[in-house]
Amino acid sequence: MTGLPFCGAPPLPGGATWTLDPLLLAVLAVAGLALARGLRGADAMTRGAAALGWVVLAGALVSPLCNLAVALFGARVAQHLLVTLVAAPLLALAFADRTRAPIPAVAVFAALFWIWHLPGPYAASFHPDGIAWWWMHGTLSLAAVWLWSAILGARRDRPVVAALAGLLTGLQMGALGALLTFAPRPLYAPHAPDVTLPWGLTPLEDQQLGGLLMWVPGGLLFAAVMVATLAVLLRAPSTARHAGP
Repeated sequence: MTGLPFCGAPPLPGGATWTLDPLLLAVLAVAGLALARGLRGADAMTRGAAALGWVVLAGALVSPLCNLAVALFGARVAQHLLVTLVAAPLLALAFADRTRAPIPAVAVFAALFWIWHLPGPYAASFHPDGIAWWWMHGTLSLAAVWLWSAILGARRDRPVVAALAGLLTGLQMGALGALLTFAPRPLYAPHAPDVTLPWGLTPLEDQQLGGLLMWVPGGLLFAAVMVATLAVLLRAPSTARHAGP
């Protein structure tokens, strides 16, 4: 395969660059304008959260992290976690009152998350034409926003379902992270020794780092979601008692 991946050549330490692809910048700009237009009547907190989510999403895709992810699997996992666990829930606040079916969203997100971290599809995202890169980050971003909007939308009136959605998502991310952490050999061809060793990591160590990032932060965040939603459920009887005449 000739040519460079979408985010450029694998950088050496200190050499990671920004990804200022015109099409990527245009897509992010259009998405930001559409989001701002759709939230004109929203409260300041929702607008601020959505704006911050857009900034995190844009930063994950255009900052040197994108270029670093060409060299290190751990950096690619960090990029995906920023998109799915930070940007997506902030953006989802804009849609939380419109989507209340968490389980289908859980299934779609889990399927995409596992598919894109299988060795074959993952390696395809490094092809110079960039098509698989766009599909990877586009589908993961949209599925994550759908998942979080469904969880947040169901948290008040269906807290058990929201907690279950958080549990299932945390379990699948943790399972994939554990598999990658304890795999006996490196699985991702793009992160060959000549690419990772300048960063002080063997391909297997890089993969283990990515697995741990996927395993621990993802599990902790969705555990927090479960606790928060169950707290709503436990407060419900007390609220009901005080609501009477």
